[in-house]
Amino acid sequence: MNLLKARRLLEQFLHEDLGDHDLTSQTLFTVNDHGKADFILKDDGVIAGLPLIQEVYHLLDPSVRVELFTQDRQKVRGGERVAEVTGPIQSLLAGERVILNLLQRMSGIATLTNQAVTALNSCHTKICDTRKTTPGLRMFEKYAVRCGGGVNHRFGLYDGVMLKDNHIAYAGSIRQAVETVRNQVGHMVKIEVEIETEEQLQQAIESKADIIMFDNCSAETIRQWINQVPQSIVTEASGGISIDQLNEYGKSGVDFISLGLLTHSVKSLDISLDLKMMGKERARYA
Repeated sequence: MNLLKARRLLEQFLHEDLGDHDLTSQTLFTVNDHGKADFILKDDGVIAGLPLIQEVYHLLDPSVRVELFTQDRQKVRGGERVAEVTGPIQSLLAGERVILNLLQRMSGIATLTNQAVTALNSCHTKICDTRKTTPGLRMFEKYAVRCGGGVNHRFGLYDGVMLKDNHIAYAGSIRQAVETVRNQVGHMVKIEVEIETEEQLQQAIESKADIIMFDNCSAETIRQWINQVPQSIVTEASGGISIDQLNEYGKSGVDFISLGLLTHSVKSLDISLDLKMMGKERARYA
């Protein structure tokens, strides 16, 4: 994760939530009220985003002490503490919601990705994400996919060429689209071509595409077609593939299976902040 970029985004998130102050905490607590708070998982899952706890509190109040009890990519049981923070109550609560929102979503993505990798059960085929991410959160969500054992597809329109049906229709053919793009981007940029028919597959092979995506093709169709693809061309399956279908698609021999559901249909992992005021009864904030 690019921490410099992450800090800039975290500043925006904190400004959105805090404005110029936390009205509730600043009227209820004094600057001298200190305490501890535990981040506790309520569900079993794979954790992702723990370094953001340190980053958020560093931005808010460098005096807050952060102790992590595990690390990203680890499987954690419900009820387990993953971090403890100590410092002024106002500061602890000011960062609570931004941290929980990110930690819960990222851990949910890491957990679902891990479930996908387990269901796939392949030493060859890899699970990867898509660009179907939450605006503003792509960097965090794609990092979470890696924490779950998946790999990243392109980060945006800027770091890889993918020729889809609209591009191909405008160019006139797959051959023409690949040739036009290749002449402009050069040999350092990979070109992926989306295909749905055997005729398109042949065109993509003849055009020497770097990657061929079998879009909305059944596992059986891919199994029948994939032997035509030279070893030099990477293959990918995509389009409405469910977790239950992953093992079957893996047996087709594709190199990658991309899943939009990892980021657009994920359930956040339930995590809470358990606050302990020093010298007073415990209060729970979630």
